[in-house]
Amino acid sequence: MVAPKRHAATLQEMTSRERLELMDMTTLATRLLDKVAHPEGYNIGINLGKAAGAGLKDHVHIHIVPRWNGDTNFMPVFADVKIIPQALEELRDQLCVALKEINGRS
Repeated sequence: MVAPKRHAATLQEMTSRERLELMDMTTLATRLLDKVAHPEGYNIGINLGKAAGAGLKDHVHIHIVPRWNGDTNFMPVFADVKIIPQALEELRDQLCVALKEINGRS
């Protein structure tokens, strides 16, 4: 998930700089996931408002879901079903290492 620092309920409430940063961070997140998890695709989306399923009311955020051919279809995206073949802490550690590599630090 990518979220701006400042709370905003809609894209219109964000500055153009904040929207650009949101997309830049989404791009960085997919780059890191490509390096670590090697997905074959992504579901990337924004739910705006309660009717659209926004769980964090009044705070725009982007969901990034890595996908692989033959995975569990859209269940992890639209339902409370989660199939995680890797511990989240392990993935976090791998993403941190990849971020340091991208930034030229070891």
